[in-house]
Amino acid sequence: MEKRILHFAVVAFVFFTQNTFAQELYMPRNIKQAYLNGTRSKDGKPGTNYWQNHGKYNMEIAVDPATKIVSGTETIIYENNSKDTLRSLAIRFVNNLHKPSSPRGSSVSDDFLSDGLTISLLKIENEVYKENARKWGTVGTVKLKKAILPNSKTIINIQWSYPLSKESGREGQIDETTFFVAYSYPRVSVYDDYNGWDMLPHTDRQEFYNDFNDYVFSVKAPKNYIVYATGDLVNPDEVLQPEFAARLKKSYTTDEILHIANEQEMKSGIVTKQYDWNVWKFEAKNITDVTFGLSDHYLWDASSVVVDKKTNRRASVQAAYDVNGTDFVNSVKNNQFALDWFSNNWPGVPYPFSKMTAFQGFADMEYPMMCNDSQMGDAKFAQLVQDHEVAHTYFPFYMGINETRYAFMDEGWATTFEYLIGIDEHGKEAADAFYKNFRVKGYINDRSTEEDQPIISMSTQVSGAGYGNNSYGKASLSYLALKDMLGDELFKKALHDYMDTWNGKHPIPWDYFNSFNTSTGKNLNWFFNNWFFTNHYLDIAVKSVSADNKVITVENIGGFAIPFDVIITYADNSKVTLHQTPAIWEKNQKMAKIVLKNTKKIKQVELDGGIFMDATPKNNSLMVK
Repeated sequence: MEKRILHFAVVAFVFFTQNTFAQELYMPRNIKQAYLNGTRSKDGKPGTNYWQNHGKYNMEIAVDPATKIVSGTETIIYENNSKDTLRSLAIRFVNNLHKPSSPRGSSVSDDFLSDGLTISLLKIENEVYKENARKWGTVGTVKLKKAILPNSKTIINIQWSYPLSKESGREGQIDETTFFVAYSYPRVSVYDDYNGWDMLPHTDRQEFYNDFNDYVFSVKAPKNYIVYATGDLVNPDEVLQPEFAARLKKSYTTDEILHIANEQEMKSGIVTKQYDWNVWKFEAKNITDVTFGLSDHYLWDASSVVVDKKTNRRASVQAAYDVNGTDFVNSVKNNQFALDWFSNNWPGVPYPFSKMTAFQGFADMEYPMMCNDSQMGDAKFAQLVQDHEVAHTYFPFYMGINETRYAFMDEGWATTFEYLIGIDEHGKEAADAFYKNFRVKGYINDRSTEEDQPIISMSTQVSGAGYGNNSYGKASLSYLALKDMLGDELFKKALHDYMDTWNGKHPIPWDYFNSFNTSTGKNLNWFFNNWFFTNHYLDIAVKSVSADNKVITVENIGGFAIPFDVIITYADNSKVTLHQTPAIWEKNQKMAKIVLKNTKKIKQVELDGGIFMDATPKNNSLMVK
């Protein structure tokens, strides 16, 4: 009996000890099931049963500037790589956001509204479907006459049209003859291993979740219109006059910034071939979306930059902007720097695509190989915005993030890279000031209850500033805190392992947590729980200084595991700064003791969190009597 009791005690102790040091993170039931099914693995890698579906899109799109109608035909070869028999098909058309009946996060003007998508033909495996797309929101369901079996393909044919909204949002009319055409085609929504069909409707707040597909597409536009798009332009000689085609081709191999077409050349109508309509053809493979813009008067600059020094691979860098678009005059130069910097510093992964085009539009929004940015009249701020949008190349386009549910998985990283490149561009003092004022100050000074919702909260479940701060500032601070704690070398190793593992796939937050645990060889769950699963905020205070001047006690009132500096002023007015990484909070997340080697008399202790701005700075300083 005594042996059995002793054995039970030992087992209980081992169990308690293991679970104390291997804290489990909260996981929703559907995510747990994905791990049980073996589609995802606790080591942070795709599981042995991981799969994702894929489409091959062949599209012919036309834009009529007179009617402002976009129309097209598409053939989709859709691969069901899952183990499931699909008896319905979810088709997503984000631009139905403009329909009066669609949900939105804010009010809009009449100019934003439109009739939405019209489908004139829908055929699946040669079966014609009489679907009334007028009833659809941003996603609709088609009940299939013939199910799509596991590991099989189906062919989908769609003819469609929709009007460009007069008021531009993330897409629409920029001016009377300039349009940014995004989310312009009906697409098969994502079917994944943890939710099945992605049926979440889009509002004007949430962003996107797409499969990695292959695209061959054309854009039919009137003469004198230039089309700028995701992917490689495969027929420049068919749409451009020889001199301009030659300039474009030259830009692909030089660091020199070339003016492909200037204001006078565009006005003279000598840039494009003079057919009534030109058909611009593009290709892009293994990418989450394609988009394009067109104008009959925008200036066109281009160059290129080496993004992979091992292979000397170059990426094209282009800009399309109005003659009054002063923010865009230096876009090519700035984005040459950005592509080089991101490729070789943070994240330190060679820019994965063949092109990046900055298009003067409206939304300050990222797309694969393009950004649609507004004219702000502030060159420094404009550069930062473009840095942010270009940084999105990696998250969510290199990594297939579900932005709709987990916006912090891409916006937080883009905000982090925006800050880090800003240090090189403008110096640390300026980058810190901008980051604090633009990314943290509003959050930490807002005492509303929504501000302290856990970052892990689904992005569809928070709104207003709560959505913005969870997705951008708070998430970015968590990544920068982890970088501070691990050190640049180990942090970059873990980041690269995560990116290499999930490039071209669909990671979720728990894949990020598990991947970093594996790559660092550390159990970081205490840190991830602290930052992502709590209602913490930023607030530390000097609690006390021991009578013998050997111990400084710091209280973590807000709870987040943040780095900070302890600035000690001694009685002789000498000063020392001691940096504390977030590791100081691992054992006790409410109180930390800093033991000093120097026992000189202390006059004052100050805490400085830097960009980790404190909610109540008045208690960050203590005069010692």
